[in-house]
Amino acid sequence: MSTDTNPARPPSRLATSLFDFSLLNASRAETADALVNLAHQGVPLVVNFVNAHCINLARSHSGYAATLRDSDTLLPDGAGVRLAARLAGTQTGDNLNGTDLFPDVCERAAARGVSIFLIGGSPGVAAAAAAEMQARIPGLLIAGTQHGYFGDTENDAVIDTINASGAAILFVGFGVPRQELWIARHRDRIDVPVLLGVGGLFDYYSSRIPRAPLALRRVGGEWLWRLWQEPRRLAHRYLVGNTVFIGRALREGYLAHGFAAQVNAGIKRAFDALSAALLLTLLAPVLLAVAVAIKIEDRGPVLFRQTRIGAGGRPFMMLKFRSMHVDAEARRAALLAQSDRDAVCFKMRLDPRITRVGAVIRRFSLDELPQILNVIRGDMSLVGPRPALPTEVVTYNGRSWQRLGGKPGITCIWQVSGRAEISFDQQVEMDISYLGMRGLITDLGLLLRTIPAVIGGRGAY
Repeated sequence: MSTDTNPARPPSRLATSLFDFSLLNASRAETADALVNLAHQGVPLVVNFVNAHCINLARSHSGYAATLRDSDTLLPDGAGVRLAARLAGTQTGDNLNGTDLFPDVCERAAARGVSIFLIGGSPGVAAAAAAEMQARIPGLLIAGTQHGYFGDTENDAVIDTINASGAAILFVGFGVPRQELWIARHRDRIDVPVLLGVGGLFDYYSSRIPRAPLALRRVGGEWLWRLWQEPRRLAHRYLVGNTVFIGRALREGYLAHGFAAQVNAGIKRAFDALSAALLLTLLAPVLLAVAVAIKIEDRGPVLFRQTRIGAGGRPFMMLKFRSMHVDAEARRAALLAQSDRDAVCFKMRLDPRITRVGAVIRRFSLDELPQILNVIRGDMSLVGPRPALPTEVVTYNGRSWQRLGGKPGITCIWQVSGRAEISFDQQVEMDISYLGMRGLITDLGLLLRTIPAVIGGRGAY
């Protein structure tokens, strides 16, 4: 891609990256001016166009893709590229398709005395297009024309004719990928500064094929007109190809500019909300039974509410079934020295504060079920790092802070790998690992692994 160090080159200050190609972001007038200025100055430049069909073809033709990337300038062509840019959260300038750009370049070439050569199309088509443009634009210098129906053995003679013409701009209209490959193969032998691959535009300016009405072109519907004009030749390209391209454009948007993370977050949230609502309905009898058992045992509150730290360090009120005596928090300080965990998290195998009902519901993780409500509210996810206490978070350092990079969950990797038997440092590494690969498939796998982990009860105390 050209740079801004040479003011004559097409302006690329806002080059748009799409599908691993760098596309010029400029107006049609700026582009036409720059191309003619380059030609007038004798500055070498290879220009190609990229549209939906080009993107599809480049995915299956590595040589063509490499040739496009080796071009000095790539111009965005068509509504498909604009759609892909919009989905990717970026922008393009004007639609720089060759058919619209051609007359602009011809007008400026006539004004600067820059001659052009047209090569491509059926016999007589390039000559007819040249005559039409000379009739429209007085003073346009046509250095020569050549049809595109010649074989490899004639390349030398054709190139000699082009070189002898003294042209400063060569329009090559063989269609993709032939024109791009031909330009790349013979560039060093062609004594013309500016070369453009322009597809089938000579057909339109020779009146062989009429262009779509302006109103249809303005709304990006020219492909429908072309399909109507040449259904047998273009049906597969437009009907199948456009569908494939839209899929690629959606994927490009998904991967670009953090959109992938946004989409993943949206999918995860939708899955959480729907699954939590379903679980709340299915587990209603279990929830009711646990609530009754807790109430009967000591007449205390059924739910335990505690401030935890969520994504980005935001506090929220987490819900659990109460599994300890009502004065548990007051007794916690006296038990800290007996913790079976390291200094960050407090945990005892035989915690005297746990009630009889509490021991049972902790054994099968039933005390966590009210957190389904936290999931529905959006404070938590079904899967994610376990929510930390504020007193734990203030002791965090180094990598520990990365645990707060996502919504906390009811279950997580270390919950299905031994729970309380996992050291805090191991928990941190497991949580960070999850945050780096989170997604619907990962969550489904961990949820399935949670079932045997709960039944087995390893580390549940």
